[in-house]
Amino acid sequence: MSLEDARKRREASLDTPSNLGSNATKDISAALTALLADVFALYIKTKNFHWHMSGSHFRDYHLLLDEQAEQIFAMTDEIAERARKIGGTTIRSVGHIARVKRVGDNDADFVTPEDMLAELKEDNLSLARRMRQTHHVCDEHGDVATASLIENWIDDAERRTWFLFETTRRA
Repeated sequence: MSLEDARKRREASLDTPSNLGSNATKDISAALTALLADVFALYIKTKNFHWHMSGSHFRDYHLLLDEQAEQIFAMTDEIAERARKIGGTTIRSVGHIARVKRVGDNDADFVTPEDMLAELKEDNLSLARRMRQTHHVCDEHGDVATASLIENWIDDAERRTWFLFETTRRA
């Protein structure tokens, strides 16, 4: 392949047929891209805390965070593919994720188990709020398919929040 052919392929349109309209595609895919960046960031943070868990409840917390990380990661492909199905684009690199994500990092050498779980609880609660905002964008444009997916993801985020809350609750 010549350099010119390679350049043309890089610049080729990724327009996927959709009846949503260009403004809907732009708005929804942008919202999904931000959501995807948050989901990747939350996945990494959850795995970070999973890997660095310690203490008397190590096994239970370690397994809880592994289960939650798997659920979070499972959303990534659905989010990205939905953006592409409607004719948009999505995340292209780790740098792109870093520029768009709204989930804060935690690079501390040591975090107590209680602080890990409390931070993840707040992150999941914030993620559910941002999912509702994305749902609103979908509603504005009549994208019921994306809205339907988001409803399930909200329920999952609320369940993770609930589990993290109850795990750290002082009874």
